[in-house]
Amino acid sequence: MQGAGHRVAITGYGVVAPCGIGKDQFWNGLIGPGFSGSRSIEVQEWDPLPYFDNPKDARRSDRCEQFALAAAHEALTQSGELPYDKPRIGTIFGTGIGGLRTLEENVITRVEKGERRVSPFLVPMMMSNASGAAISMRYGFQGPAETICTACAAATHAIGNAARLVAWGRCDAVVTGGAESAATITALAGFSNMTALSTTLVSKPFDATRDGFIMGEGSAVFVLERLDLALQRGATIIAEIVGAASNADAHHITAPSPGGVGAARCMNLALEDAGLQPSDIKQINAHGTSTPLNDQAEAQAIETVFGQH
Repeated sequence: MQGAGHRVAITGYGVVAPCGIGKDQFWNGLIGPGFSGSRSIEVQEWDPLPYFDNPKDARRSDRCEQFALAAAHEALTQSGELPYDKPRIGTIFGTGIGGLRTLEENVITRVEKGERRVSPFLVPMMMSNASGAAISMRYGFQGPAETICTACAAATHAIGNAARLVAWGRCDAVVTGGAESAATITALAGFSNMTALSTTLVSKPFDATRDGFIMGEGSAVFVLERLDLALQRGATIIAEIVGAASNADAHHITAPSPGGVGAARCMNLALEDAGLQPSDIKQINAHGTSTPLNDQAEAQAIETVFGQH
């Protein structure tokens, strides 16, 4: 990473998703038959209790926060104990909306039962920074605790920012990632009315007949460390983060810039940050929203940057 004094390693990761809880079940779900036939796909038979000291604490946490704590537990179990001073361990987390479920449930309660029945925990449960703060407090991490709220880019954005904290020497380790659980009846109505959801109930990115996406939920968390310190303590190095970038289309609140010029610029900035060429890249993880506008612009951006390779 440009200006970096340290290399950044990934030493742990965890995941909660509709296709599997935990990295092994998640992978099996990814290579399984898939899902269709619904406007939203949620984590089935979710039990938050293993990740809390008691049922009361679980009830005082939005589903989004519960997912984040579960994914963080798996990631930190894999990485092993971080032997660094607590003020040198950060928590940089991303979410698009945060505790929308809690907000909607309490709006219904307020209308049907009156203001006295609204939970006193509503505000801390619905705040966008609740998930990251919960991880920080659970493990006593006293470094930077920040929340990135940039829609679909939030978690990736957070990972890039977290990597810079490590690369630039501000932190020895950072727990980072994202969580979301926003498929409420109101959110689904809003996405549907803006024609973002698939009317055929099938998400098919880059297909000629694509007509929108299906809402999901879940969380993914990474443990980032200074590579030299991770090797020194005998940690298993899963991967290395060598570059990241972010920018703005400055075009429209929901539509990408024509031709994908903003996305192309961002990918080129990331390559420059990493000191890599397009020919060095072996895999591209697309946004792939399955919407007509996004997929066209994203495909054009990928062709612009990687077309000849």
